[in-house]
Amino acid sequence: MKNLRAPVAALALALCAAPLLSSCVGADVGRPEPFPGPGPGGKPMRTATETAVGMPPAASAPLYPLTARVQHTDSYFGTQVADPYRWLESLDSPEVQAWVKSQNALSQPRLQELPARPWLKTRLTQLWNYERYDVPVKRGGHYFFLHNDGQQNQSVLFVAERLDAPGRVLFDPNTVRSDATVALADFTPDARGSVVAYAVSDGGTDWEIWRFRRVADATDLPDTLRFTKFWGVSWARDGSGVYYSRYPALPDGRGDDAGRPAIYFHKLGTAQDRDRLVYEVVNHPTHVPMARVTEDGHYLVVTLVEGYEKNAVELLDLHRPEAKPEPLFGAWDALYRYIGSHGTELYFQSTRNAPLGAVLAVDAREPGTARTVVAEGTAALEQATYVGGRIIARYVEDAHGVARVYSADGKPVGAVPLPGLGGIEGFEGEGTQNETFFSYTDYLTPRRIFRLDVPTNSASLWREPRSPADATPFVTEQVFYTSKDGTRVPMYITHRRDMVKDGNQPFLLYGYGGFNISLTPQYRPQVMAWLEMGGAYAEANLRGGGEYGETWHRAGTLANKQHVFDDFIAAAEYLIGEHYTRSARLGIHGRSNGGLLVGAVLTQRPDLFGAALPAVGVLDMLRYHTASANARQWSSDFGLAEDPEQFRSLYAYSPVQNVKQGVCYPPTLITTADHDDRVVPWHSYKFAAALQAVQVCSNPILIRIETRAGHGAGKPVWMQIDDFADQWAFLAKWLGMKPPA
Repeated sequence: MKNLRAPVAALALALCAAPLLSSCVGADVGRPEPFPGPGPGGKPMRTATETAVGMPPAASAPLYPLTARVQHTDSYFGTQVADPYRWLESLDSPEVQAWVKSQNALSQPRLQELPARPWLKTRLTQLWNYERYDVPVKRGGHYFFLHNDGQQNQSVLFVAERLDAPGRVLFDPNTVRSDATVALADFTPDARGSVVAYAVSDGGTDWEIWRFRRVADATDLPDTLRFTKFWGVSWARDGSGVYYSRYPALPDGRGDDAGRPAIYFHKLGTAQDRDRLVYEVVNHPTHVPMARVTEDGHYLVVTLVEGYEKNAVELLDLHRPEAKPEPLFGAWDALYRYIGSHGTELYFQSTRNAPLGAVLAVDAREPGTARTVVAEGTAALEQATYVGGRIIARYVEDAHGVARVYSADGKPVGAVPLPGLGGIEGFEGEGTQNETFFSYTDYLTPRRIFRLDVPTNSASLWREPRSPADATPFVTEQVFYTSKDGTRVPMYITHRRDMVKDGNQPFLLYGYGGFNISLTPQYRPQVMAWLEMGGAYAEANLRGGGEYGETWHRAGTLANKQHVFDDFIAAAEYLIGEHYTRSARLGIHGRSNGGLLVGAVLTQRPDLFGAALPAVGVLDMLRYHTASANARQWSSDFGLAEDPEQFRSLYAYSPVQNVKQGVCYPPTLITTADHDDRVVPWHSYKFAAALQAVQVCSNPILIRIETRAGHGAGKPVWMQIDDFADQWAFLAKWLGMKPPA
């Protein structure tokens, strides 16, 4: 239910924090001819391999496809920057399609033949085969939840009238396509729980198609909503329809996320082209509006989003059709996230004068009356909700989750009991409910679901999965290390209890470091497979994330982005210096913004790592914002090459522009997907071409491009298993690991 989540997170690379990667297909067709990029006169330039080092690769190195270079240079404030692979940005061109096929033809057979892959494929399939649940949502006496029986590629939407009932299927996305690449992206029941709005994503795209299903008989109504992504829907309290953000349509019928979205009201039983325009931004080209209806149905809370550090809020009185939007928080001085209402009192989570986060209350009739209800504490406030007349605040303390309950006037009630130091999610609901649900997980514990009785603040277990893995041989420890500038950074390390610190342990180091996203412990079947294969796993809580609030976040953004890379390099040096591992046995992994992280440290310290897995990465920092209006929103973290100061920061670390000749880069497997419309795949294409062009040693530089997949959300289990079997097998090969007998 994304409409219940922080609106600023919806645009982020947030779904990218968890390491979900992609697979590919292709056949070995030998060395293809050079692909003609759009060079002068349509003629291909000399290949990158030929121009980079003046000699063919070493005999034991892969024979890379020849990639055309074009004579293209951009001028940035007097600095001339060559872009020889600009033609790879034309994703639908025959030349790029041929290049993709040739790269898959190179990588696929080599990955399939890796010694550890059969064991990994079998074990990953076993480890994913366990029954699991998502956090329930209660509406009108019905409980809605996602369930997977352990052998399903996509989780199924269930509804139950009692908590102790098994429930019945409401929507099963596994039945839509035989390859299970249509996913349930979002769902939102109406207030009575009689109709569920649900969104599907086809082939990994962020674009969603909304439909409406009666709960009583699981039958769809005729209504369909298109041209939406990220922002969800919010029901009118009488169930007559939904408010939603819609992008303009292109002539070919696709949505145009370069255009301005506006808020519409869709009345059930009518065609989408008759939807009523409710709110549009007329004075700013990059502000994005999203809507939430207050619990009494009186107001529409309109949140205006641009980036991830500041936003504005306006209020529309739904009882007065002639009323104009009223500014509620209009200074663009902090983040404001609507969390609930009690009558005319509206509650917001905010960073206003509170970098760690606080909860404010404001009277809708007097917009200037905001007051602090839950004051800023000593830990970062990740999310607050208003349920059962109380405020439940979910914090991050030293990179693990805690939750505290407050009365509506801010008086402490107590901490929510938790089973350990892990990650928690949930606590959604409405102000009149007396119960809510949350999940707990850590690196060795699959996600458990708990019911919280709000009046008594007591938790009881609702569902506990039974994993096929035995976690008892392993342990997680938390360490703190010092970064380049003296900053203290936390890191979790999971390994066998009997591990000897002799510097010989194969390690996988993962990081993200961006968009105020905190990496708290969570269980992943692929990490368990890595541990069982003999590896150890480390996750560093880098600056740029939200582990210590907005100050920690900003310390890893814009001109400070290098701090993120320094923190990750320092994590690797700590693992080596403390004799956990050594460079030759240290692999690194990250996705999206984490893919940028891996690309940056790979080009800055190629000597430090034994192998690298940059996945769906943002890798051309001078041009990322040209891909879509959504991508431009990332500028609050990254900056824009259109600004002279920000250009200098971006140019200093942008992976594509910092690949150098005469360097032996570690074995690298780049992964992306041709349907990724969040971080477009040309980032990975250009990075792979640049690395293959200059590699002076036999370490392979491979790229695998998945089809029928996007950025990662909604990827079927079979595809995830193939992904990790390939990538972990690649690491095993180059870190000197053997699968269990």
